Amino acid sequence: MTYVGRFAPSPTGALHLGSLVAGLASYLDARAANGRWLLRIEDLDPPREQPGAGDLILATLEAFGFEWDADAVWQHTRLEAYAQALDLLQEGQHVYPCVCARKSFSGAYPGRCRSRNFAKTKEPYAIRMRVPEGTVTFSDRLIGPVTFDWSAIGDFIVRRKDTFFAYQLAVVVDDIASQVSHVIRGNDLLNSTPRQLTLYTALEATQPTFGHCATVVHDEGGKLSKQTGAKAVDPNNPGPTLLAALSCLGQDTAGINPAAPVAEIMGASISRWDPTRAGFAQTVNASGKAVV
Repeated sequence: MTYVGRFAPSPTGALHLGSLVAGLASYLDARAANGRWLLRIEDLDPPREQPGAGDLILATLEAFGFEWDADAVWQHTRLEAYAQALDLLQEGQHVYPCVCARKSFSGAYPGRCRSRNFAKTKEPYAIRMRVPEGTVTFSDRLIGPVTFDWSAIGDFIVRRKDTFFAYQLAVVVDDIASQVSHVIRGNDLLNSTPRQLTLYTALEATQPTFGHCATVVHDEGGKLSKQTGAKAVDPNNPGPTLLAALSCLGQDTAGINPAAPVAEIMGASISRWDPTRAGFAQTVNASGKAVV
């Protein structure tokens, strides 16, 4: 099987260290396996997006030495594919309309609308995916076996009440279309994996291998993100930041000169890539130190 990896940032702002770490893990894993690496811009939530952020992310990745093997895919061009997948899910009775407000329940969705009929639901509704009973276990490439209880996950939204397609559906449809074989990403998305696995099953598609690397946190312990004011990485001085990202992934950086050309840094990093050191179950700070 040909290895096909991908990185799929959202254009909600400039690329920061947390996103770079996730992208780097995906890139190194693909290149170390002599695989292909694809890029997708997940621009399905206009209210959260910043104008020009997608192009800025592409330019920043290029400055940091990333090379993708096909034109970047923009999700706003894929709406018809998501609609077709949703039709298939509806035909298979895997989904149902839900009129519940999020504030009307806590924790996992309790399934109040499971018996609702699309034809008889006249008020605005989201569309939820039915999940099975019991547990789901998968083998994570970076952290080993992982088990989730479906009751703790609950039926999840695949199309929002405002008619925007949800992340869970779009990412699976796009990964199927791109024949992605390996999804390497931050462990903040670990609980998305069982949701996506059940979508692969319902769409009768081959499931990829998933792997989850460390999530980078800020000084107060929260996830480093655009929403928490994460600083943009500097495309004019990529070397030191690349080494910091490698440290966050537990990789060996001894002897790598941060002033070297990015192609040289990337080449050394690919040859040294050790996925067993990248699969932290915990989080790390920006210096690569584990946060308990």
